[in-house]
This record gives sequence, structure tokens and C-alpha cells, in this order.
Amino acid sequence: MNTELDAELKARILVEALPYIQKYYGQTVVVKYGGNAMINEDLKDAVIHDLVLLNLVGIRVVVVHGGGPEINDMLSKIGKEPKFVNGLRYTDRETMDIVQMVLCGKVNKDLVTLLAKAGGRGIGLGGMDGGLFQAKRLTDRQGTDYGYVGDIVDVNPASVIDVLESGYIPVVSTVAQGVDDETNYNINADTAASKLAIALKAKKLILLTDVRGLMLDPKDDSTLIENLKVSEVPRLIRDGVIKGGMIPKVDCCVEAVRSGVDQANIQDGRVKHSILIELLSKVGVGTMFG
Repeated sequence: MNTELDAELKARILVEALPYIQKYYGQTVVVKYGGNAMINEDLKDAVIHDLVLLNLVGIRVVVVHGGGPEINDMLSKIGKEPKFVNGLRYTDRETMDIVQMVLCGKVNKDLVTLLAKAGGRGIGLGGMDGGLFQAKRLTDRQGTDYGYVGDIVDVNPASVIDVLESGYIPVVSTVAQGVDDETNYNINADTAASKLAIALKAKKLILLTDVRGLMLDPKDDSTLIENLKVSEVPRLIRDGVIKGGMIPKVDCCVEAVRSGVDQANIQDGRVKHSILIELLSKVGVGTMFG
């Protein structure tokens, strides 16, 4: 009897997912993969299976990944201390070599391998491949030196589109080709995902983070803002609700929505199968900008 109930429940869940599969079928969804979901093995397994399932039901899913912990591990092995300026990794020449090696090599190919083990098909792309991400050295009004950190000035999504058209999952690392110098640049993964979502005319952008989403009180999960119009963001910044490290993430979502992406989400990558819950159920996860 329990087995029958269990089977019926599973069938009902699949039927309830049908309208959402129809909504996203043939559409592009860009997922920025980072944070705890890249470190915890159970969470990593859940994300990988979510991506494979979406691909198999006809959703064009694109993964944009970071790799901060792996970069820190490699720096530690060569006796180099990680350095951050205004929340961004200060990237000198030696660190840039490590970033490119780790992101375009180890992390990217490990994710492709995990997708294959889960029955999916992924193809790894560096941000330099086909001129996918082109950038110049990042500068701010204060003249802060970030080293080889780039500001994306152009996105050529042709290589990603080719991979999608072939039925594969593009797995994109966040290193960009320099247009102002003979170098490559380290790129913020949230920014890269947002810019790529815009270039692909994506239906949805998902930024996986280590918090529930945007909250009125960061210490109180019950104050989660589930839906937010981009026109409300400036007021929340003035009121101090959106502050610190959340500001650049919110800015990425706002830019994406204002540039044609239907919806953008900041959501908790620590929740198993949060991608499926957000896309294929009426429950939703995190904060949705629209």
C-alpha cells in the first residue's frame, strides 16, 4: 500500500511539473553555479542532476561557474596568500595564471565529467573561446587597483549557441580575453552569468548563493522578499536593506531584467534541488526579480 501511495505521489509531482516544463521548453536558462553548492558533495550531486534533468526535458540550460575555493587551495600549495579588494580577488600575474589554470582546466572539466556520470552531456568553454567574453581592465572612480580583473565590454555567444543547438550543456568558466592588453582577465561569475543571459536572450537567470535570498533583516529568514520589481531596488538600497556584497548580485539581476531577461533569481544553493524547485514547481526559491 505504501508503495502504491509513493508511486501515486511521484506521478502527481510529475504532472504538476508539466505546465512549468511547457513554459520553459526550448527556452534558455542561465545558472551561475558557485558557493557552498560547489563544495558540499550532496549539494553538488543535486545540482548536477537538476541540470541534466532540465536538459533532457528540452530546456536549454547554461552553466556559468566560479571556483574560489579551488583557486585558494592552489594558491596555498604554492605558498601564496589570497588577497581581496572590495570583495573582488586581487589578481596579480601569478594569481591570474592560477585562476586560468584552475577555472578553465580543473573546475570546468570536473563539472563536465560529473554531468557525464549523471547521464548528461556537457561541453566546457573558457570565456576566451570564440571571443565569448571580452574585457578591459576593471577600474573604478577611486582608481582602485584590482590587478588582472576584467570588466566585460562585449559578449559573443556564438560558441554557447552552437553547443546548445547540438543538445549539450555549455559549462562556461569566467576568464575573459583582454581587448586593451595582451592578457586574459579574471571575471566576476555573477556578472559573467548576467551578461551571458542578456546576450542569449535567456528566459531566466539564476544566481546560486549561500543565503536564502534578499531579506529585509539578514538575520531573520522569515523576512525573505520573494518577489521584487526592479523599480523598487533603488529605494531598498537607500534604506540599507540591500547592502554590502548583496548590491553587486542585485545589480546583475536588475541589469538582466532591464535588458530583456524575463526573470532573475537570487536563491539558496544550500537547498537541495533548489533549481528544480524554482523552475518546475509553484513553490519557488529565493528572491525573484521581474
